[in-house]
Formats: sequence, structure tokens, C-alpha cells
Amino acid sequence: MRVLFDQGTPVPLRRYLTPHTVTIVFERGWSTMKNGELLDAAELDGFDVLVTTDQNLIHQQNLSNRQIAIVVLTTTNWPAIERGVKQVTDALDGIKPGSFVEIIF
Repeated sequence: MRVLFDQGTPVPLRRYLTPHTVTIVFERGWSTMKNGELLDAAELDGFDVLVTTDQNLIHQQNLSNRQIAIVVLTTTNWPAIERGVKQVTDALDGIKPGSFVEIIF
């Protein structure tokens, strides 16, 4: 599965997602894109999932026609995310195209 980390997603999480190919928006040169542009670019480039800490994304974007799945982490705090990394891996393992999952830490 191709996973894209949005700005704010702690990079150390990447090492726990080894079954997946993880890319960071910065690596793609997409750091300055707005949410809609980013989702369009990610879908066109074949990403399966966007992992973000932007809790407003669901309210700002119409996700009903999207193929990319969205995983929202409710914190940017790496120690909290690291303690709950199983929640993240479980979410990625069970996610369906176009779905939305919020992980509360």
C-alpha cells in the first residue's frame, strides 16, 4: 500500500509501517499544496492512504468521491502516537478505498 504522510505527521511513525511504502509530502515537493490540491495530486499519483493530523480535513473537503483513504491522527505528539502505533497499523491494515478513520490518542 502506498501511504502519504501530510505535514505534521511524525516521521518516526514511518519505521513502524514497513509493509507499506511511505512517502512524505515534503519529499514530493507538495508541502505548499492546499488540502484539495494535495488530495488530487495524491490520487493521481496512485497513493492509497493519506495520514494526516489535520482534524478539520473531513469538514473542509468533500471526500465522498475520493478513492484515497484518510487516516487522521488526533495529535502530533510522537510519544503518544508511538504508544498507540498498533491503532495506526490496524487502521491501515483494514482501511478501504475512500474511507476515513480517525485515531484518538
